Amino acid sequence: MSSADDRHGNETLRWPTNLDHRAIVLRLVEFREAARAAGLADIAERFDRVEDMPAAQIGAMVIATMTLLQERTDQMHIARQLEMIAMNLKNLK
Repeated sequence: MSSADDRHGNETLRWPTNLDHRAIVLRLVEFREAARAAGLADIAERFDRVEDMPAAQIGAMVIATMTLLQERTDQMHIARQLEMIAMNLKNLK
């Protein structure tokens, strides 16, 4: 098995689906900083003060941002980070 196959085979292990509200917010803070570092200020700004957002607003912002990023094929690396978070939105309370 090649290292690429190994990475893809273990990909789900890196994508936890049981993140709670706090863990989701922490991942979104990391996402915000990664977006800012990648020069995507408009994306990063969407998650300014995510720590204070209610669950419904977080969920709506994640989905809206994923939709926006789908149009930016050059930003797939950032979009992948949001996909993992989106898989956990059901856990927001």
